[in-house]
Amino acid sequence: MQVFANGGVATLCVALYGLTGDAHWWLAFAGAYAAANADTWSSEVGMLSRTPPRHILTGRLLQAGDSGGVTPVGLLAGCAGSVVVAGAAWLVYPVPLQQALVVALGGIAGNLLDSVLGGTLQARYRCVRCGEAVERREHCGSPTQHIAGWRRINNDVVNLLCTLAGALVGFIVARI
Repeated sequence: MQVFANGGVATLCVALYGLTGDAHWWLAFAGAYAAANADTWSSEVGMLSRTPPRHILTGRLLQAGDSGGVTPVGLLAGCAGSVVVAGAAWLVYPVPLQQALVVALGGIAGNLLDSVLGGTLQARYRCVRCGEAVERREHCGSPTQHIAGWRRINNDVVNLLCTLAGALVGFIVARI
């Protein structure tokens, strides 16, 4: 499911580009990948931050790895990850610089949405054995207790919406 969540939107967009030749689908494809890359870079680099993460909406201190948590270095890494994909897309399929910037903005928007949804709607559970807050319905070999978020919204759904947001920004804003 994770592969579809992170790559499904981009795959659909590039297929539509191949079928139609419409460059806006190329920008949507790049926006989806920019969002996925921004999310990955934010998460991986943010985990290394010496600054504890804060909830993206409330500013409350969180544990490293908690959904919805951001650090300044993680946010900057996400922006860089989005710009790298936008630059690569521009090199492969030269479009006006403004459209490449839209791809980067789509990636950043998707990344921020990922943090907002992860910190609000994504399901969180507590392990009944070890007491740890987790994102899975099972931990330590036992079912967990639901403590927050919507049960049907897991990290895969959040990642899918993240890449969809990046694609939509790439597609819609580039049409304006």
